[in-house]
Amino acid sequence: MGNNPSALEQCISAVGNGRPNFAGFPNNPLYQIQWVKPYNLDVQVTPAAVVRPDNAQDISGIVKCASANNVKVQAKSGGHSYANYGLGGTDGAVAIDMVNFQHFHMDNATWEATVGAGTRLGEVTTKMHDAGKRAMAHGVCPDVGTGGHATIGGLGPMSRMWGSCLDHVLEVEVVTADGKIQRASQNENPDLFWALRGSAAGFGVITEFKFRTHAEPGEIVQYSYSLNFGSQADIAPVYSKWQDLISDPKLDRRFGTEFIMYPFGAIITGTFYGSEAEFKATGIATRFPSGGKLSIVTNDWLTALAVDGQNEALYLSKLATPFYSKSLAFKPDQMIPANKVKEIFEWTDKQDKGTLIWFIIFDATGGAMMDVPMDATSYSHRDKILFYQSYAVGLPLQGKTRDFLTGFHSQLQAAVPGAYGAYAGYVDPALTDGQQQYWGPNLPKLQSLKKRFDPADLFHNPQSVRVV
Repeated sequence: MGNNPSALEQCISAVGNGRPNFAGFPNNPLYQIQWVKPYNLDVQVTPAAVVRPDNAQDISGIVKCASANNVKVQAKSGGHSYANYGLGGTDGAVAIDMVNFQHFHMDNATWEATVGAGTRLGEVTTKMHDAGKRAMAHGVCPDVGTGGHATIGGLGPMSRMWGSCLDHVLEVEVVTADGKIQRASQNENPDLFWALRGSAAGFGVITEFKFRTHAEPGEIVQYSYSLNFGSQADIAPVYSKWQDLISDPKLDRRFGTEFIMYPFGAIITGTFYGSEAEFKATGIATRFPSGGKLSIVTNDWLTALAVDGQNEALYLSKLATPFYSKSLAFKPDQMIPANKVKEIFEWTDKQDKGTLIWFIIFDATGGAMMDVPMDATSYSHRDKILFYQSYAVGLPLQGKTRDFLTGFHSQLQAAVPGAYGAYAGYVDPALTDGQQQYWGPNLPKLQSLKKRFDPADLFHNPQSVRVV
């Protein structure tokens, strides 16, 4: 751009009206460090602009500038997209950084919380607690932004009890492709509201949410069972026993659990939203494997979330690194046979991973998630009871690391041929049919609504909903 700003840059600068720190452009020598701030360093992307608006009117103006210049738009809330989709995913998009949208209000009559889309989950948790010890379902990574999390799904250990984060959304304010600032709920713009709860990246920029909340659980029992074996093969029977537990349709909904593989062993975590006496009464503890290091503690709500984050190594969430990830979803009749578990874990031992920083996480879902009809929102994985995701960091990321995770994924698909579908929160740019895997049977309706609300595909990333 040099000394001749482009029409897009001039337009965006006019919206900012001279405000400092409103927009950054590629001609800034510190653009990547100060403005772009990519999360996955393995996905190189240079936006045409990064803008930090202060209000919905700013966003409306930015959207109109992008539309007039035929440039794509994506919103960046916390910026934790595995493929940097909040920056556009490919070069040349306008990234709208929601960092200034941090407002919060709790209505003490209805216990409905209004939350700015740029607020991080850790802040949401603290603010809800301080406003009357209220809570809602969400993930345990404190640095993830509400805007992406509450529109892509928003799964966490309490999802079996309360559903997903997007199931708690009552209403939003959103800027659509025509630049209009609108409200969307079950009663106002219901079709748009349906699309935004599961695939908002293709339909608009949400500025704030109104959430229903719950009273915080008074006591929370946290179960941790760690195994430090020399091989994954030794852990295979432990996984199979854990899988038997989570596939029980009568498993108490107050219980959320994960099985996490890592280089020198594995850990099973369990979070029960109730007292220790209630937890013991469920009989869950007696059904867990034995032989490892066991820890059972009782915590309050805030401490429990911090412990869950630590168990998942989410201290890495603040670090920009080169990494790779895969995921897959499983229905109740798609559990991995024990003999196949053994083969997969043995295969894992034999691989050159190319890194010591890798995790494979199996996460139980179901419960309250399955109470919501498949077509109630655009989120489509209501029939799943188990997700897995793999995650590996390389400095730099090597081909053998990608091959390891891709190979593990292929092993799972071969063991359970019918398993299909990926969670869009674990976005995988390598998928050739990403839209189908993310939204499944809800994709045709999404495509129809995309034609209605964004026919020019202004809100676009490499795997967002398309007009067909």
